[in-house]
Amino acid sequence: MNMVARNVAAPKAPEKFFIGGKWREPISKDRLKIFSPVTEEEILSYPEAGRADIDLAVAAARDAFDNGPWPRMEPAERAKYLRKVADLLTERLDDIAEAWTLQVGAPISLTKKLVGQNPTLFNYYADLIETYPFVDERKRDDGGRVRVVKEPVGVCAAITPWNAPLVLLAYKVSAALAAGCTMVSKPSPETPLEAYILAECIEKAGLPEGVFNLVPAGREGGDYLIRHKEIDKVAFTGSTAAGKHIAKACADRLARVSLELGGKSAAILLDDADISAALPSLMVYSMPITGQVCFSLTRILVPESREKEFLDAYLGAVKNIKVGDPFDPATQMGPLTMARQLERVQGYIAAGRAEGATVACGGGRPQGMNQGYFIEPTVFTDVTPHMKIVQEEIFGPVVSVLTYRDEEEAARKANNSDFGLSGAVYTKDPERGYQMARKVRTGSMTINGMIVDPKHPFGGFKQSGMGREGGPEGLDNYVETKTIHYAG
Repeated sequence: MNMVARNVAAPKAPEKFFIGGKWREPISKDRLKIFSPVTEEEILSYPEAGRADIDLAVAAARDAFDNGPWPRMEPAERAKYLRKVADLLTERLDDIAEAWTLQVGAPISLTKKLVGQNPTLFNYYADLIETYPFVDERKRDDGGRVRVVKEPVGVCAAITPWNAPLVLLAYKVSAALAAGCTMVSKPSPETPLEAYILAECIEKAGLPEGVFNLVPAGREGGDYLIRHKEIDKVAFTGSTAAGKHIAKACADRLARVSLELGGKSAAILLDDADISAALPSLMVYSMPITGQVCFSLTRILVPESREKEFLDAYLGAVKNIKVGDPFDPATQMGPLTMARQLERVQGYIAAGRAEGATVACGGGRPQGMNQGYFIEPTVFTDVTPHMKIVQEEIFGPVVSVLTYRDEEEAARKANNSDFGLSGAVYTKDPERGYQMARKVRTGSMTINGMIVDPKHPFGGFKQSGMGREGGPEGLDNYVETKTIHYAG
């Protein structure tokens, strides 16, 4: 591996794939490259798995599921392994945070704060499966005995994105392994480092051969994997467009699929909201990781009567966001991750202007930052609900402020979206906030803040996906239900 940027601990075997419990030489001769979002220079080059490599990984996972001990272990035994993985991940948290910042450009202050979710997920599912009702004893009307059992769905493919590489992979791996499944992981080609670290931890924890397999690849490899006849279920996080493609591919053979997709989440400030109290969470979650997060609060709805008051406070705060080197602990916003993301965001800003919206702040490159994929945090006002910048997921630090006259209009505007992933409502009356939260068709809402907790379900309505990750519902993603009747 050629690393020319920050001194980040390199993976143990970056020139190999983790297949069948061993680090194996690639069959494919193809390679992938990653470029620094700060310097635009090449960070690393690494092997890309081809079809033959993927076939080996799937075969290893298939054999581990069909013939190996993992699905047949008592849940408490699997839990011991999961806790070992959690402990090993905890030892590597600094490596994981630095790899995240290096590849994605997320500020180190944020990545160090969030990486603890990874061991949390493995510990959570270890605890859960010790009490989860894998076998439910029931009775028929005739008094006969029935057992309803939850069995692992089988061999799973995990296809994960680049913005939060390990957290989004850990959601899948922790729940799938807890259920007794085996897995083939294909991380985003832009961010493979954390998946290598996870593979190292799984190897060191001593999980049986073939339970977890790692084959980094690009889009072609991912497409081959999701169509593989030996894959029982696909778990995907990413764009809605890619999710639709995966759903169609899985539908051809009725493979199980769970999809955590895009969002265009709304933050609703009710007329009694304390704007100064709302501001801290809005500052963090309207543009997290330079807006490259599916649950970003990119639409802010405020009462007409309080628009000026809100904009004075919010714009003042946005203008003071420190944009710069993501490895500087004082930086609040780093660059976008890739050149194509910068081009995409600039295109949406141009579209907003063309449709008549007003750039209230930002809209261009930060002064003096001509190298790297930097963009100013941008806020649009004078927007209408049908504008492109309001309807489409931008995946950048671009927020639209809309006004409303009453709560019914606020709910209508919040629901005027193809997406339904997350959202927030701000009010001095929590019960009033609850009533508004019930009106918004979205997978999660927070009253007076923004919370994503791995121990509780997360996922979306409408085009924001299918299924849930986190919580007991995340385990449900990876089991099939079997009914066993006793006739006599």
